[in-house]
Amino acid sequence: MVSLYLIGVFALVIIVTLYKGIKVVPQGEEWVIERLGKFYRTLTPGLNLIIPYIDGVRERMTTRDIILDVPQQEVITMDNAVILTNAIAFIRVTRPSDAVYGVEDFRMAIVNLVMTTLRSIIGEMKLDEALSNRDMIKARLKEQIIDDVADWGVTVKSVEIQDISPSPSMQKAMEQQAAAERERRAVVTKADGNKNAMILEAEGKLEAAKLEAQAQVALAQASAEAIARISESIQEKELPAMFLLGDRYIAALEKLSESQNGKFVVYPADVQQAVKGMLGSVFK
Repeated sequence: MVSLYLIGVFALVIIVTLYKGIKVVPQGEEWVIERLGKFYRTLTPGLNLIIPYIDGVRERMTTRDIILDVPQQEVITMDNAVILTNAIAFIRVTRPSDAVYGVEDFRMAIVNLVMTTLRSIIGEMKLDEALSNRDMIKARLKEQIIDDVADWGVTVKSVEIQDISPSPSMQKAMEQQAAAERERRAVVTKADGNKNAMILEAEGKLEAAKLEAQAQVALAQASAEAIARISESIQEKELPAMFLLGDRYIAALEKLSESQNGKFVVYPADVQQAVKGMLGSVFK
């Protein structure tokens, strides 16, 4: 009975010893091994043998790409504008021993490093530059953190800016500014239109005045020619002028009578005598 008990204990010790000594590492992982509390070596995927009870597994590290979500944060730009931004980082552990012993928690360390570096980069930019230069921010961010994370045995494959936008209060201020700018442009456009209209109207009046002056000159020349011809016909100095004046007077009265608002026609009492006098002078 005692012998059976000893055999069972011995078999159990053998099984535990084999379990502790034989390690099968799956693909995509590397295991950090310590010997008596000190880093010894790294196990690669496949079958590995270690010394039981002396060697132990400290950390199982993945060698696949790791996605780190950098939470959203408020950042103040150089022109004191508040924007909200977050990012996502793609990393890979290339030296598991450095990732274990170089930093307490490499994931948290990288997230905080990205947040502080992103704040520093955007803080050196103006609002318009920060909103329109994502690629430049991404390149500078990766360039500034790559050396630090390399000390932790991690390679940064890519850092992407997920979102970068003004804060709600800043968006409201920008909308008010845009509305004011649109109103200013509308006022300027209206003023330019009125200015152009006034210029065109003035040019039109000037052209009309020139044409009116030319018409008056032509009319005066025609009147002078008419007076000259009448004078030559009747050999009288005053009568031709009186005849033309009477003719224009009658034409003015006719025009006045054609007006829609005209209710009375002014007809001088001596028109008949004047006409009779002129006709009498003609037929003498």
